[in-house]
Amino acid sequence: MEFEFWWLLALPLFFSLGWLAARVDLKQLLAESTTLPAAYFKGLNFLITNQQDKAIEAFTEAVQANTDSLELHFALGSLFRRRGEVDRAINLHLNLLSKKELEHQQKLAVTAELAQDYLKAGLLDRAEELFESLDDERYRQPALRALLEIYVREREWERAIKAATELERLSGVPFRIEISHYYCELALKSKLTDDTHTARFELEQALNANKNCVRANVLLGDIEFEAGEYKAAISTWKHIEFQKPEYLGLIAPKLLACYRAANQIAEGLSLLKVYLHTYQLSSLLNVLYEATLSEEGAESAAKLARNELIKMPSLNTLDQLLQARATLETNQPQNNTNLQDIQLMQQAVRHAIGNKTAYHCVQCGFKAKYHHWQCPACNAWEALPAEPTTI
Repeated sequence: MEFEFWWLLALPLFFSLGWLAARVDLKQLLAESTTLPAAYFKGLNFLITNQQDKAIEAFTEAVQANTDSLELHFALGSLFRRRGEVDRAINLHLNLLSKKELEHQQKLAVTAELAQDYLKAGLLDRAEELFESLDDERYRQPALRALLEIYVREREWERAIKAATELERLSGVPFRIEISHYYCELALKSKLTDDTHTARFELEQALNANKNCVRANVLLGDIEFEAGEYKAAISTWKHIEFQKPEYLGLIAPKLLACYRAANQIAEGLSLLKVYLHTYQLSSLLNVLYEATLSEEGAESAAKLARNELIKMPSLNTLDQLLQARATLETNQPQNNTNLQDIQLMQQAVRHAIGNKTAYHCVQCGFKAKYHHWQCPACNAWEALPAEPTTI
């Protein structure tokens, strides 16, 4: 290939054009920055140093100096929301919407901000109406997320399922766990009205959405148990082992009640022993110990606690062993001294343990005495673990 000498002449031209483009961009950037009031930069500095009160004062001054800047209004409105001054944010954005010179896209942006204000203020009906009016694709996903939050808070589960399904399609983020719980909530509602046929269908939909939905099988087992179908209930609850075995302690009392109703308590105890040997769950041990004490007596309960104490030492298991030994000594009045010693040791152990077990939300740290499928504080699903922990 022959070298084209005219390229040597073209190189300086390309260089000059690039230099001129850079100069134009730089001049434009400087021109835009000089139109921003000084209070804007003061506000940014206060935000960086986490001085929100002073930042609000600075941005308010900047807005007054430049009333046409939507960005400054949005920054100030966001600060109002973060500070809990939602009324001021609402008034700010309502005043913006009253301006006739706003273009369509600008009105959409202000409407989105106002909807966030209403949501923060707990005015869910107004927020829902505004979010639904945001028909632009740029706002569709954030609007759907906000609407989903509203539907869950208002317990409108059918609409929550629809919103989550569409949001999953648009964002590519899975909402299978959430959707399965929405169906479980619908099933609970149907169950309360004795519409078990609909409840079964809704729980099947929950399992279709998420095959590992433990809650769906718990509720299906409850329906079978209440109908007197003990074998079906037991079979349903057994499926939980293949979903999430850490939840077996949660349904262990249900299993024992079902086996007792079917006059098969020995088989139920044997099943729980297999589960305990396999998964070593403290909640399972507690249920099994109490059932063994009542069904087979203190000697068997003491043996169970002793064996578990050898495998995995814990104060809780030691307390169970001492309780069983105290029960045995109570039946032997001649050993009153031994009984007193055991009771003293049990008091010391219980004092060391305390009564401080709780379920800790992994999302927000909320502590609950009982298990919840949805965290009462942050509303996250399955955020509380299956097993309680010591505080």
